Amino acid sequence: MRVDFYQLSRDPAPAVVAMLAAKVRQAGERLLVVADDLDLLEATSQALWEASPEAFLANGIAGDEHDARQPILLSNEVDPANEARFLLLADGEWRDPGTRFGRVMMLFNDETIGDARATWKALGEVEGLERHFWRQEGGKWREVA
Repeated sequence: MRVDFYQLSRDPAPAVVAMLAAKVRQAGERLLVVADDLDLLEATSQALWEASPEAFLANGIAGDEHDARQPILLSNEVDPANEARFLLLADGEWRDPGTRFGRVMMLFNDETIGDARATWKALGEVEGLERHFWRQEGGKWREVA
């Protein structure tokens, strides 16, 4: 499994989720976005719908009969009802993905940096897990070694 850590600086979480979701969808994959805050999930849903004038990113908040059909499902639980293989943790809180996902992306900011550091360190001891760290610099995302 691959885990990517994204340190938010310039752009808010909903905008970064939309950028990453577009890449996941371009790869033909489904995505599960998880956060405990309903306001964050709603703002993320809006950002996904408005991400690109020529191609919106269809999504839905978990809890209705259409969850399995959603290419991007937003939820407060790590339950890929849409059979997503990509998980995006949008609120800086690590949740155990189990073995259901091939890739996990975790966004964090200054408020959650301590938890992100602890998670990075703990995951370093997991065999077969690949970690990557990304930082936004001048509007572009750059992987930091």
